Amino acid sequence: MNHQPDSSADTSLVVLIPVYNDWGALALVVDALDRCGAPPDWKLHILIVDDGSDEADFPDDLFAPRHSIISVDVLALRRNLGHQRAIAVGLAWLEANMPCAAVVVMDGDGEDAPSDVPRLMARFEETGRTKIVFAARQRRSEGVTFQIFYQLYRLAHRILTGIPVRVGNFSVVPWPLLRRLVVVSDLWNHYAAAVFKARLPMTTIPTQRAHRLMGHPTMNFTALVMHGLSAMSVLGDRIGVRLSIAVGGLFVISMIGVAGLVGSGMVAAAGFSQGLFVAVTLIVVFAIQLVLGVTLFAFGVLGRRDTASFLPLRDYHYFVDRRTTLWTHDGG
Repeated sequence: MNHQPDSSADTSLVVLIPVYNDWGALALVVDALDRCGAPPDWKLHILIVDDGSDEADFPDDLFAPRHSIISVDVLALRRNLGHQRAIAVGLAWLEANMPCAAVVVMDGDGEDAPSDVPRLMARFEETGRTKIVFAARQRRSEGVTFQIFYQLYRLAHRILTGIPVRVGNFSVVPWPLLRRLVVVSDLWNHYAAAVFKARLPMTTIPTQRAHRLMGHPTMNFTALVMHGLSAMSVLGDRIGVRLSIAVGGLFVISMIGVAGLVGSGMVAAAGFSQGLFVAVTLIVVFAIQLVLGVTLFAFGVLGRRDTASFLPLRDYHYFVDRRTTLWTHDGG
């Protein structure tokens, strides 16, 4: 049974880290969190969400005694779900089984710098523990090609949704808002977008994306497209309205333009028959509207992608295999 902690007095902080096979980098992240991840007087716990990893053996470093960390647990999922859905299941499991004052969500490859956790927590305290605090990235660490496509994605997201892309998963969530978040179906598709859509109180602090501590980046072009579509699908209703307005506006403007050109005699002066000009114009307008219509339909389908049938608080346990405690402060 879930018990509501006194979030104003409790000092338990859980760091939730999804991982898929990236155990070497994760061990380094846990080491860094032990050195600098917890502000004074906070009790730091690590919850690793194993997203169906092929590599079943945990590195020995994860079993090592810690100075600041109270416990290290692994929540193994029955199958690979992907980063965002692993976060959704982990948050829902945590809300049901591991009451705390706050949860830090971060990646396990080191690109979310453990040294930024105290800064997130400081801003969290400044808000009176009443807001979700996201790390707003001022600069990314990927190559030039990736950054070009990432900027194109940000532009498309801004045009289609009206919301700028400034944050990722790296954040701290107060317990009362976690309890609200785990009943948001959109959490299944994209964590940050679900927070925006649910209109949960939030703020940001500026950070710089760090470099991976080990291995190579897994976010390639295909993964970026999938990630972007998942984020925008959560805001499909907003995209639908904006595309509908664009289609209607384009049609009205086109008809006014055609009528004006025909009425002014410019078409005849240019040597075109009015019938041919109108036909060609209508074909072009129809083609543009068709593209926008297909886009609208695609986002409508994506917006309904499994969200209606999944409620994190209710359904998370279907995907959880087991919880394994790797280390606790009492030596258990």
